[in-house]
Amino acid sequence: MSEYAVVDPATGETVASYPTATDEQVEAAIAAATAAHRGWSRSSTAAERGELVRRVAQLHRERRAELAALIVREMGKTITAAEGEVDFAADIYEYYADVAERITADQPIDLAEGSQGTAVIRRASLGPLLGVMPWNFPYYQVARFAGPNLVVGNTIILKHAPQCPESAAAIEQVFLDAGFPEGAYVNVYASNDQAATIIGDPRVQGVSLTGSERAGTAVAEVAGRNLKKVALELGGSDPFILLSTDDLDAAVGSAVDARMDNSGQSCNAAKRFVVHADLYDEFLAKLTERMTAIRPGDPTQPATELGPLSSLRAAETLDQQVQRAVAAGATLVAGGKREGAFFEPTVLTGVGPDNPAYGEEFFGPVAVVHSVPDEDAAVELANDTGFGLGSYVFTTDADQGERVANRIEAGMVYVNLVLADSPELPFGGIKRSGTSREMGLLAAEEFVNKKLVRIG
Repeated sequence: MSEYAVVDPATGETVASYPTATDEQVEAAIAAATAAHRGWSRSSTAAERGELVRRVAQLHRERRAELAALIVREMGKTITAAEGEVDFAADIYEYYADVAERITADQPIDLAEGSQGTAVIRRASLGPLLGVMPWNFPYYQVARFAGPNLVVGNTIILKHAPQCPESAAAIEQVFLDAGFPEGAYVNVYASNDQAATIIGDPRVQGVSLTGSERAGTAVAEVAGRNLKKVALELGGSDPFILLSTDDLDAAVGSAVDARMDNSGQSCNAAKRFVVHADLYDEFLAKLTERMTAIRPGDPTQPATELGPLSSLRAAETLDQQVQRAVAAGATLVAGGKREGAFFEPTVLTGVGPDNPAYGEEFFGPVAVVHSVPDEDAAVELANDTGFGLGSYVFTTDADQGERVANRIEAGMVYVNLVLADSPELPFGGIKRSGTSREMGLLAAEEFVNKKLVRIG
């Protein structure tokens, strides 16, 4: 059986399979990306590349229904979420089209007193890049990697998740139809060994991976051996800290939204709920009521809020995690049942530091709720993790919000709001959550030669 296959998680049916690339096809992909960088990239302007990226955004919008249907079938995303993801990907491409000249403009340097001439930092592309993308956001993840790098002038070799071969091919076709030349964006159904070969090839200048810690470690090891720049966006166990509120129902609603986004399969979803003791009992009751009211259903139906997990294996892994947590002393407040790839919303309490679940990421609709006596205890618990991606702080005290935001060890802090990602906002983490930033202006700084040009 091919490594690349569409297996509908809602039904378990293998819809289609695609052959893994041959070594000759991998070589052809590298050669095409190299030729495109030496030719098209160096002869085009940032404004011209930006307009091509703008056309990519337009084609996403025109093909919204077709693109959304593909990922519903590939990884079980609900149709409403799938359509929203296509829209967000288009927004990201449009953003980079708008700022194309800004992110590539020369940056003048003020010379020391008495120095003559000029000096600037000139941003130049590096060359072909490998992108290794995950299954949970098949379009959004590609957009935030490909958008800024194509505007800068890098070319893209894209290895998508093996369960997303059809959406991967559809993205490549969008780039071709938008007017990008052959080789500027190349989809390749590469194996992990072939991906390592691509990273090691001297023509390839860097690699970006969004995925698990295990995958990040493997890619970083190969990149390090070959002295290649690597950007990693990995997992998260984001805290949702509730210290005070004048509307508990609204706070619970935000908590549920932040946990259930993408059926709980988001790296920066709220996963650990750290609640002041004065609010804990009522928060837990309301959270449980709201989460258990959400029923898994057919992801093709617009009314469905919770689809299957991305695969049977993903659901089985989550099931094992929950069972292991309960066996180690956690309380299963609600949920915990699996049916095929469907997993019902689940609430756990009593997950202490001696429980293996304390340091794990639950990639699915599972909320772990903690009670804390004060702000200091909340910050200490929130930071007591190897992850450091995002975080959420809810409080009626503006000074406390700023103070806690400064103390949180994470790449992103959102105060009194959730699901507020936007193309202009950088996305990324620290510690085991990664090493880079995507989206916003910072994304264009990851794979670029900041060349000093000093003229006397």
